[in-house]
Amino acid sequence: MSKIPNLDHVKSYFDKRIQEHGASPRGSDWNSETSQNTRFDQLLKVVEAQSFSLLDYGCGYGALADYLVTKGFEVDYRGYDILESAIETARQVHANKSRRAFFTDKSQLPACDYTVASGIFNFRGEQSFEDWTEYVLGVLHEFDQLSRHGFSSNFLTKYSDADKMRPDLYYADPLFLFDYCKRNFSKNVALLHDYRLYDFTLLVRKDV
Repeated sequence: MSKIPNLDHVKSYFDKRIQEHGASPRGSDWNSETSQNTRFDQLLKVVEAQSFSLLDYGCGYGALADYLVTKGFEVDYRGYDILESAIETARQVHANKSRRAFFTDKSQLPACDYTVASGIFNFRGEQSFEDWTEYVLGVLHEFDQLSRHGFSSNFLTKYSDADKMRPDLYYADPLFLFDYCKRNFSKNVALLHDYRLYDFTLLVRKDV
């Protein structure tokens, strides 16, 4: 299990956004639907099936669930978020849609074929870089335990333009995380850092 820092600041940050913007990309702190979907496309490159189960870790209002349908996937979708207001919104938005469930209790999460996480590590608030990195690594181990075939996550990159970087955001070292995943989770790890956004995506395909 990961060492869990005080996440109240994270909850407050995202709660303000979903209260202000509702079920929209800006409600999950993305600039636009286009950038949100670009990130989804990168994350879903870990999937090597047409029909599968998926855990959306940090699901927000569950935008990925609908996006999966538009891409023709047959998915048993499970969404998890620490933010109760996000899960309440997700349950309303997806109330009449099948094969979808949402959780705020981590202990209830089922193992799935794949786990994906978009933007969950970006905001660290006043947490130190070192403490947040330790937290990130712990959550990656949780992904490994929850995923039968693989997992993926995106991160803001340390190669962002210096004049655009914020002190409350976490800019990860892509090479460090790539190496960590190779050493701890699988021989089959991909680093995607070529899709014109200030972040990168790691894909971990498990050796099964």
